[in-house]
Amino acid sequence: MKLILILAQALSAISICWSQPPKSQARIETEYYVVAYAQHYRVPLALVRAIVERESNWQPCAVSPKGAVGLMQLMPVTARRLGVGDRCNVEQNVSGGVRYLAWLMQQFHNDFRLVAAAYYAGEDVIGRRDLGYRNPDVIAYVARIRTTYLRQTGIKPRTTNISSERDVR
Repeated sequence: MKLILILAQALSAISICWSQPPKSQARIETEYYVVAYAQHYRVPLALVRAIVERESNWQPCAVSPKGAVGLMQLMPVTARRLGVGDRCNVEQNVSGGVRYLAWLMQQFHNDFRLVAAAYYAGEDVIGRRDLGYRNPDVIAYVARIRTTYLRQTGIKPRTTNISSERDVR
């Protein structure tokens, strides 16, 4: 059964690669680490890809104005906590970032909304407020992660905008 899952993910990755323009050797290496660590830490691959795309647009040493660095935009304190010595090192950054996502998934009981919000705003802030976060930046970030995640998985987002179906907390 495990072999079937690995083969399915490999075929999925190959089909995604074939449907896109050729990638550089660095991007191929990055994809390898993203897939490997997502599988190792049992974090949905589409979630990891959505985070990487949103955080750094696949730039290995992207630096944010707030001091986050690398593919998964690790802050210095978070990187130290995760044992990441070189935040621009693709393998270390992805390993640490995916490990952090796995920990957040455990903390927030696999609620992707809270996981994405905590990745962006910090686990303490989201942990205190749960779904009561109202910061427009956090809400927009979670919406973008959701959109990218759905695109990565091939799931069509619902286009109806019925207020009773929206999360208004």
